[in-house]
Amino acid sequence: MKHRLSPAIVLLVTIVVSAAAWQYFPAPLPQRWTEAELATIKSLSLQQLPPLPADPGNHVADHPLAIELGRQLFFDTRLSGNNTVSCASCHQPHRYFTDGRALAVGLGTADRNSMGLTGVAYSPWLFWDGRKDSLWSQALEPLENPVEHGANRTQLVRLIAQDNHYREQYLAVFDADSAQPMLDQFADSTRFPDASPKGNPQQQQAWLALSDEHQHQINRIFSNLGKALAAWQRTLPLMPSAFDHYAAQLQDTPDVQQRDSLSRDEINGLRLFLGKAQCINCHNGPLFTNNAFHNTAVLSAPGVLPAPGRSQGLRLAQADPFNCLGVYSDADPAQCQELRFARGGDEMIGAQRTGSLRNLAYTAPYMHAGQLATLDAVIDHYNRARVAVVGHNEAKPLALRAVEKRQLKAFLNSLNGPADPSFFQHRNTDSR
Repeated sequence: MKHRLSPAIVLLVTIVVSAAAWQYFPAPLPQRWTEAELATIKSLSLQQLPPLPADPGNHVADHPLAIELGRQLFFDTRLSGNNTVSCASCHQPHRYFTDGRALAVGLGTADRNSMGLTGVAYSPWLFWDGRKDSLWSQALEPLENPVEHGANRTQLVRLIAQDNHYREQYLAVFDADSAQPMLDQFADSTRFPDASPKGNPQQQQAWLALSDEHQHQINRIFSNLGKALAAWQRTLPLMPSAFDHYAAQLQDTPDVQQRDSLSRDEINGLRLFLGKAQCINCHNGPLFTNNAFHNTAVLSAPGVLPAPGRSQGLRLAQADPFNCLGVYSDADPAQCQELRFARGGDEMIGAQRTGSLRNLAYTAPYMHAGQLATLDAVIDHYNRARVAVVGHNEAKPLALRAVEKRQLKAFLNSLNGPADPSFFQHRNTDSR
């Protein structure tokens, strides 16, 4: 006797199979991009990256000798409290100047993920919360942070004063007539012991014992170290990715299926990036970032209070003695519009700086405290768009299907480019 399936069961099976197919099988590619889509794709290409912006607060930003001095300082472990930590400890060239850790590790463990440095000169604000308004002022903070470099201000100045090679380079870059007598006096560690306004209690007491003039002179040399470090970091280039090659091909023909550079999944992922996934709203321009601050409800690490984000970062930037309007800046106040007209407010509570999406394969884990270990986790986070613990989540649920999440990930991986050989030209051959 033959058993016949009831119509209800047949219908149920059909629905289940159709739902599975809908989740996991891609839609066909359209034949051409629209004019608006082509314009947006072109705007994302590395070919559209403008020349390096000027840094009015750093008069040696493009000085060849300052660049070389900054390069050597970046890899020198003597810029730390125990001679073991350099800038490259957390910003490793082979990881696109990140470190592969959730939280940066120097003399201790920091509370933030290390951001990459390629293209960093294009950002008007630095750190996840934007507490620094220039690359040179940003370079100063880790040097005295007790869990990062753990150095102190007079120690760093003394290194320049006592090391003949650095001293010679420094005097070649900065005003030798005024700098030489300052370096001569600060080479004396008995007269000028370890001191810093941010150091341990003994160092803070030693700092308070200094005259105002000596504090100012030390700060001037200290700020110049940041300017040299920034000068080199400005030169770190980005190399074209598969996406950039695809964008260049589209200038000749808008055929969507011009697939010499991108696969079918990557092209579909690009379409999602521009549309349904809404990534383009914040990740735009050749660096795939708007350099703004957004709250996207990323959870804190277990046992850690939610970060105040930009709401606190702006206050810190405005109070920073090394900001664009400070006495150690080379800028005219009229050139400090980013700082002068920056606005905070409740909407900035929990907001973090939008990171670049280039070279994501090499810069995991992700988010301000490395909370999300993989790209899959990042895509799932935005797909759900949970309620924020503090502030307001700007993201909305995306309702991406499994196949769409796969395609979006494929496109994001097409933004990986080769490392520029200059990343690895950092060996100091000079004898010390």
